[in-house]
Amino acid sequence: MSSQPVTYGGWQSEKSGFMGNLSGPGFAMVAAASVVTLIPINLGSWSAAGLCLPIALTLLVLAFGRVLGLSADEWILLAVRHQIAVARKQNIFMSGAYAPRSQTTGEQPMDLPGIIARLRILEAPDGLGGRLGIVHDPMAGTYTAIARITFPGLALVDTDKQSTRVATWAGFLRAYCTEDSPITRIAVHQRCLPDDGAALRSWTSRHLSPDAPPAAVKALSELMEGAGPAATTRETYLSVTLSSSRARLAIKGAGGGQIGAAAVLVREISTMHGGLSTASLQVVEWLTPRGVARTLRTAYEPTSQVEFATRAAAAQQPDWQGTESGVAPELAGPAYAVTGMGAYEHDGAHSVSYQVRGWPQSEVHATFLQPLLRPKQNARRSLSIVYEPMGPRRARQELSKEKAKRSSARYFRAKTGRDESEDERREVETARRQDMARAAGQGVMRMTAVLAVTVTDVGELETACAELTADASAAGLELRRMWGSQDVGFAIAALPLGQGLPDRRVGF
Repeated sequence: MSSQPVTYGGWQSEKSGFMGNLSGPGFAMVAAASVVTLIPINLGSWSAAGLCLPIALTLLVLAFGRVLGLSADEWILLAVRHQIAVARKQNIFMSGAYAPRSQTTGEQPMDLPGIIARLRILEAPDGLGGRLGIVHDPMAGTYTAIARITFPGLALVDTDKQSTRVATWAGFLRAYCTEDSPITRIAVHQRCLPDDGAALRSWTSRHLSPDAPPAAVKALSELMEGAGPAATTRETYLSVTLSSSRARLAIKGAGGGQIGAAAVLVREISTMHGGLSTASLQVVEWLTPRGVARTLRTAYEPTSQVEFATRAAAAQQPDWQGTESGVAPELAGPAYAVTGMGAYEHDGAHSVSYQVRGWPQSEVHATFLQPLLRPKQNARRSLSIVYEPMGPRRARQELSKEKAKRSSARYFRAKTGRDESEDERREVETARRQDMARAAGQGVMRMTAVLAVTVTDVGELETACAELTADASAAGLELRRMWGSQDVGFAIAALPLGQGLPDRRVGF
């Protein structure tokens, strides 16, 4: 007899407001509105009231008004900032095809847009005779390795196996919730895209018998032409980010600098293979520099997927002497990109990014995210879930702050005679359960999820967006379009680089 399915819940949203749900500018406007309101009272003048009250009302509307999920003041700031960028043409990116080459190496530097312009793809030995591509962020002091993985899935297995796989994945993450762990971020990235059928056609041509009946060959060719474009494929990546500040002593012991950091990261990913296997995750490969560049290039230019898939399939032949699979790192970025207020155009494709702002309020099953990556023939979807492990000391401090805030708010409501809503009761209970779980040895994670939908026909963009938001609603998620920062959202959602969580507790 099968056991009952396990359900999951209890997500807590970080409080990013300066005071309650108000931002810093919003709180300043409320304070200014209060001062302006008192001016006519102190003066005892009706003419002053006629001047000051509209100003105070405007400030309150800006502070408490909402526009597409954002406060009015945040929306105005985003719009003004975007218009300034448009006027200065800072929202347009063109690759450095004519950029001067390095005088020392003769190579053309990497050319990436936006927040990932500072990234560099390094090369290091993987300890097994191969080469590993490491994404280095010199400003944040982080080093990221990316693995292409496969997993058996959850939808077609019984509830016991579902629960076991989820529990082992939770155990894998919990292993990094320690004070001395150098791993600062773990991210899972999945793409759902139409399958071009190139790999299938290449495999078929290599295994086709020379004496096969012509009728059978013709029927098989027709089947390949119809089945390839109708299929979809998924790519799943796991990125592991090491913090150079946390691993300072280990990096120094390994030689220091980028070489020492790469050696420490290789050591860390070597030790996690056992945990990944226990969680039913199989590492297909740790990406080389050309492999990392390929994942970036195919995200910016979806039509290049056919070319690279064909080349990768041909490279498996023993007599292949053409270009090796992957992309040169200096060609990883887009040739042309334009950041709009609500969309992002890149190399003939158009994308819209969303951040998950609300997780399901009720208990859900382990497969609740499945609707988000439904196969679509008119669009490709990307999902990045970024985890940041927290050490026991920091977790205790953060949860204590949350409990103190909610207890203070509850006491204030009781003193003022306000009724407590069911949502507020649930938040208090969730905070208490989380603190109990932490005290019992469970790990605490900060996490975020960002999605992107990409089309090659701009006329289908809004339809694809509507389908994504409908599927998100079916999953119990609340999405917010990342207005004014679509290039940032695309870098997080569509690229497996482990970006996404801010250092401080502030919103996007």
